[in-house]
Amino acid sequence: MSEQTLLSARTLAAPEPAATRHRLALAIIVTCQLMLILDATVMNVALPRVADDLRFSPTGLAWVLNSYTLAFGGLLMLGGRAGDLLGRRRMFVAGIALFTLASLAGGFATSPGWLLAARVLQGVGAAAAGPNTIALITTTFTEARERLRALALLSGVASAGFAIGLIVGGLLTELASWRWVLFINVPFGVAAVLLAPRFVREPARHPGRLDLPGAVTASAGVAALVYSFITAAGEGWSNPTAQLALGAGLVLLAAFVFIESRTRQPLLPLRLFADRDRAAGFLNFLLGPAAMMSMFFFLTQFLQQVRGYTALTTGLAFLPLAAGMFAMTRLVPRLLPRLGPKPLALTGTALMVGGVGWLTQLHVGSGYLTGLLGPMLLMGLGGGLAFVPLTPVIMAAVPPRDTGAAGGVLQTMQQTGATLGLSILVTVFGAAVRGAAGSHPGPNGERQALVHAMTSAFSVSVLIAALAFLVALTFRPAGHDARVNRRVGSRTSRRRRYPR
Repeated sequence: MSEQTLLSARTLAAPEPAATRHRLALAIIVTCQLMLILDATVMNVALPRVADDLRFSPTGLAWVLNSYTLAFGGLLMLGGRAGDLLGRRRMFVAGIALFTLASLAGGFATSPGWLLAARVLQGVGAAAAGPNTIALITTTFTEARERLRALALLSGVASAGFAIGLIVGGLLTELASWRWVLFINVPFGVAAVLLAPRFVREPARHPGRLDLPGAVTASAGVAALVYSFITAAGEGWSNPTAQLALGAGLVLLAAFVFIESRTRQPLLPLRLFADRDRAAGFLNFLLGPAAMMSMFFFLTQFLQQVRGYTALTTGLAFLPLAAGMFAMTRLVPRLLPRLGPKPLALTGTALMVGGVGWLTQLHVGSGYLTGLLGPMLLMGLGGGLAFVPLTPVIMAAVPPRDTGAAGGVLQTMQQTGATLGLSILVTVFGAAVRGAAGSHPGPNGERQALVHAMTSAFSVSVLIAALAFLVALTFRPAGHDARVNRRVGSRTSRRRRYPR
C-alpha cells in the first residue's frame, strides 16, 4: 500500500480536530443549558422532604421554586446583553461558576433562609450563562446544517428540561437525599468551567456601553410582574401587594420599551421584533411553556396525592414526554429545511391542544396507561414539533452583535411564560377547589374535588395552547417568501436556501 494511500486512510479514520472541538463545545454548552433549565422543576418532587428537613412554612416552601425563577427570568436580558459587550464565553463561564457554587452552598443548607439565598444566586448565575449558550452555538457552528442541528438539539433539551427535572429530582430524592438535587450540579459545573475555556471559542466582542437604564427597568419590570403573579397565585388578586407589583411591573416595562426606542445602544434592540417569523417565535416561546407547565405541576400532584406514587415513580412517569421531545430533536432538523416552520409549529401546537384537552377528562380512577400515557406522548411529540424549530428561526439572520440579546429575549419569554402561566392556572385551580368544597361527599370527596380543580386548570391550558396554534398560523409558508427558504442557512448570505 502506498504512502499516499496510508495517509488518506488515516485522514479518513481520524476526526478533524476542529470537528472534535465543535462536538465537545456543543456537549459542554448543551449540558449546561440542561442543568440550568431542569433546576426550575428538579425541586418539585423533593419539596415534601425539604419541608420536613428545614421546617419550611407552607407559604415559604413555594419560594424554593419561585426564588430561582424570579432571579433567572428577571436578569436574562441583562445577561444576554452583557455577553455581547463583555464576552459571551466569559459571561457563560462566570455564570456557570456562580451557579455551581450556589448549588454546593444550597446542598449544605440548614435553614430556610440559607436555601432561599442559594436559590437566588443560582438564578443569577443561570441568567448570566443561559442567554450566552445560544449565542455561543451560533458563532461556533458557521456551517448551515451543523448550526441547524446544534440549535435544534439545544432547543429540544431546553424544552424537555422541565420534564427531565422531575425525573432527576425523583431519582435523587428517592435513592439518596433532596440535597443531591443540588449537589448533582457541582461535578458538571466544575467540568464546564474547566473545559469551556479550552474547547469553546470566544467570539469577537462588540465594544459599547451597557444600557443601564434599560437594564434596571427591564430586570425590575420582569421581576415585579413575575412576583405579582406568584403572590396572586397564593393569595388571590385582592392582595394589595399583588396589585401593586402588577402595576409597577407594567409601568416599568412600558418605560423599558420607551428607553429602548430612544437609546443608541439598547439592551433589547427592537429591530429583533421587526421580522414576522421571529416575533411569532418569541410569542410562542411565551405561550407554549405557559400551557405545558400545568401538566408538570398538576400531574405531579395527581400522581403523588391521588394515585399514591412515590417520588421516584412520579419522576419516571414523565419519561415518555421527555423521550418524545428528544425524538423531535432528531427529526426536526431534517423537516425544517424542506417544510419551513409553519407546518411543524401548526402540527405541534395542535398535538398540544389534543394532549392537554385529553387531560380535562381526568378522574380519580384514571390509571397511568389509560389516562396519562396518551396525553404525555402527545405533549412530548407536540412540544418538540412546536418548540424545536423556534430557536433556529429566531436566531436566523440575527446580526452577530445582537445574538446575546436575542438569546436573552428567547429565554426570558420561556421562563416568564412558564411562571406566569403556572400562576394563572394555580389561581384557577384554587378557585375551583374552593368552589367544589362540600360538593363531593364520601371517602373520596377530597380527592374528587382536587381532580375537579385540576381539570378546570387544564381547560384554561387548552385555551393557551389554542392561542399558540393561532400564532403558528402567522408563520410564512415555505414557498410564500424566498427568504423563508434561506433563513437558517446562513446569516452571511441572503441567497442560500435551507440546507438539505
